[in-house]
Amino acid sequence: MLSRLGISLTTEAVYRMMLAHPKENIAHWAARLDISETAVRDALDQLSELALVRPCTEDQSQVRPVNPLLGFEALLARQQADLAAQQQKLEESRAAIAEAISRYGQEYAVSSGGGIQYIEGVEAIREHLELLNAKVQDEFLTFAPGGAQTAANMAASRPLNRRLLDRGIRMRTVYLDSIRHDPPTMAHAEWLESLGARIRTAPSLPNRIIVIDRRTALVAADSGNTAAGAVLIDNPGTVTLMCALFESVWQTAEPLSARAAPPSGGLTRQQAEVLRLMARGNTDESIAKSLGISDRTVRRIAAGLLEYLDARSRFQAGAHAVQRGYLPASPE
Repeated sequence: MLSRLGISLTTEAVYRMMLAHPKENIAHWAARLDISETAVRDALDQLSELALVRPCTEDQSQVRPVNPLLGFEALLARQQADLAAQQQKLEESRAAIAEAISRYGQEYAVSSGGGIQYIEGVEAIREHLELLNAKVQDEFLTFAPGGAQTAANMAASRPLNRRLLDRGIRMRTVYLDSIRHDPPTMAHAEWLESLGARIRTAPSLPNRIIVIDRRTALVAADSGNTAAGAVLIDNPGTVTLMCALFESVWQTAEPLSARAAPPSGGLTRQQAEVLRLMARGNTDESIAKSLGISDRTVRRIAAGLLEYLDARSRFQAGAHAVQRGYLPASPE
C-alpha cells in the first residue's frame, strides 16, 4: 500500500508492527514478523530516512514510530518538494534546449518557411525524412527512380512507411517499369501494397521526388546521384507544380498488378520511351539512368528499334518513327 511512497514491503511491515506494538523492541518485532533482526534494522534505517521513526525520549537507544498522521504528511511534503525541484530542472532544460535550437537548429529545421533549403548527404536526407514523416497528416507521394532499389534504402524506409500506413496516411508511389524484373524490389513494393499503399510503374521518371500533404516537397538535387543531396521546398507555387507533375505521371503509369502489354502501335512502353529519349538526343548512359536499366540493355533496345523501323541510323529511326506516328512531328 505504501510502495508508492518509496517504502518497501518489509519496511512497511516493520512500521505496522511498531504501530501495533510500540513498546516492544527489535528482537520482538523480528520474532513477530519471522524475519531477521538485521532486516528489521535495515527497515528502521529506511524509516528513519523517511522521518517515520524517532529515538525514544526516555531511551535514545530505542526508537518509536511517528504518528502516521504526522509522518505521512511530512513524507508527502518531502515528495512534493522533490517534485518541485525536478520540475524546476525540467524547465531549465527546456529553456536550454530552446536556446540551442534557436542558435543551431535553423539549418536542420524541416521547413524554415523561406521556400527552399539544401540538404547535403544521404544521412542528412534520411534524418529529414524521419522528421517529415512525423509531420505527415494526410498524403505521401513519391517518385522512386533508379530502377531496382538498394537493400539499404528499402531497409531504411520500411519502418517509416509502416508507421505512415498504420496511421492511415494515403501513400502513392511510382517506380520504374524496370523494377518488375527485380524480385527484391517487387517484394518490397508488394509489401507496401499489402499495408494499403498504392503502387504504379512508369517507363521513366524525371527525378526522385517526395511530396507531403501537398505543402512540402523533397527533391533530389542531382537526378544522376540522388544520394548526394536534396532540396526541401515549401514554396506553395513550386509545390503545386510538383503535385501536377506527379498526377500527370500517375495517370499514365501502370498499376503494379497489371501486366505490361504492347500498345496498339506494337512497341512496348519501354521501347517507346527509349525511342522518345533517343529522339531528344539523350545518350545511352542518360537513357539507362532514366529507365533504371543498364547501358547494354539500352543498346540492345536501340538496335531492336532500328531493325523494327527499318532504319540504318538513329537519326533515320527518328524520321521513320515520326512517319509511323510513334513520335510527334515537332520537337517536345
